[in-house]
Amino acid sequence: MIDSLPSYLAGRWRTGTGDARVVRDAVTGEPVTRIAAADVDFADVLAYARDVGGSALRAMTFAERAASLKAAAAALGERKDELYELSAKAGSTRADAKVDVDGGFGTAIVYAGLARKGLPDGTVIVEDDAPTQFGKQGLFLGRHILTSRRGTAVQINAFNFPVWGMLEKLAPALLAGVPTLAKAATPTAYIAEHAVRIMVESGALPDGALQFVAGPINGLFDLLDGQDSVGFTGSADTAASLRSHPSVVGRSVHFTAEADSLNASVLGPDATPGSAEFDLYVDQIVTEMTTKAGQKCTAIRRAFVPAAQLDAVQDALAAKLGDVVVGAPGADGVTMGALVGTDQRDDVRTRIASLAADARIVVGDPDSVDVVGADARIGAFLAPILLRGDENSQTAHDVEAFGPVSTLLPYDGSSADVTAQVARGHGSLAASVVSADADFAKETVLGIAAHHGRVLVLDRDSAPESTGHGIPMPQLVHGGPGRAGGGEEEGGLRAVYHHMQRTAVQGGPDFLTSLYPARPA
Repeated sequence: MIDSLPSYLAGRWRTGTGDARVVRDAVTGEPVTRIAAADVDFADVLAYARDVGGSALRAMTFAERAASLKAAAAALGERKDELYELSAKAGSTRADAKVDVDGGFGTAIVYAGLARKGLPDGTVIVEDDAPTQFGKQGLFLGRHILTSRRGTAVQINAFNFPVWGMLEKLAPALLAGVPTLAKAATPTAYIAEHAVRIMVESGALPDGALQFVAGPINGLFDLLDGQDSVGFTGSADTAASLRSHPSVVGRSVHFTAEADSLNASVLGPDATPGSAEFDLYVDQIVTEMTTKAGQKCTAIRRAFVPAAQLDAVQDALAAKLGDVVVGAPGADGVTMGALVGTDQRDDVRTRIASLAADARIVVGDPDSVDVVGADARIGAFLAPILLRGDENSQTAHDVEAFGPVSTLLPYDGSSADVTAQVARGHGSLAASVVSADADFAKETVLGIAAHHGRVLVLDRDSAPESTGHGIPMPQLVHGGPGRAGGGEEEGGLRAVYHHMQRTAVQGGPDFLTSLYPARPA
């Protein structure tokens, strides 16, 4: 019998009990672990977070919290090979694993640096350039301060980034002085568990600052209140269900979500075959389709191309995608691994069928794939699938196939038309515009900005340092309006402030000065 994956709750590792779900290797189909409900009362878990973890974090200055966070990130960096090895069981190539693992501890290190440079000595953040004076003599003033909330940051993470998804939520909460309870997605919970184990064994974080639950969290939401927060990443349906929970609504629990996203990339009319921008666009689409086997919340699902260039882009993509080698991570020549599991593969196939109702598949076969180093009948493998729609296609604007899938869509070459077409996705995390025409790029960015959390412009000049369409940077916001969840994560120190309470304090000048350092943040 394979071992049950433990949770780390109230200061110790606890094995789940009762009915368990078996998690299988995405490549071989062999069992990896079992996941069952933790034998624990979540009231005790929250009390431990608030009383032990929260008290310890609030007693630390921002600089001390940053040092603790940096040490935890360093521990992950020193043992990253262990996480790479586990990630291969989830279908990730070494390059895929680095996006998750290195991206995770790298984000934490960035946050530690932002805190050292941008937060004051002490535990209170002072806003406003100067106090507001309410009388002629300056005897009564007012100013805004930020203090740590006294609750728990509950994070519910998606399967595709078990390390980065956890660290990008954990880092700002720790800096804010708020303890975290991390809930892993079942298919990759064993990777998240090992990352937590590494941090716990390092001793970098104070007791109670980080707890981890591998299995269900039944009853947890009933215990949350207005001092707590929930950060959710997953489907729009689940986000809607959690957002409407009576505790979230009735007690004003802080809730933010990152959900489905039909991200778009726009090829400018100036980017014709032979231009640098044309090649950059094609390379970008292939990268976003194949990295993590397309299982990225920021992957390009809709590729908008001037109608006159649609055939050329399709041909170029077909040639590039034809060079993709699907197979077992680490096998000779493999450039794209498996999806996280056969359930996910089957879900993507179902969604491809929906997309094909008003678009046609022009590259790949969802029911057939050549695989290197593994058995295609057992592993969760899928060939890259490119569809081509027209101006009447609607499904591509409604359905996300969370895998190596993208749809080519035409527009008439004008910024006005592509802006209207992109908006049909009803809100996304990320978009990109690939063009050397500054006027077209500006008009398009300003047109689509209201529908996106982030927009990247790519041309031959910026390409050497571009971080890429699909990579959120910790200094910039990650989130999006509408169907993308309506939330924000990261964004530099904005994410720290999210976990703190803003309070307007009024009083005399001596009293106000006693609350915070003379130099504001």
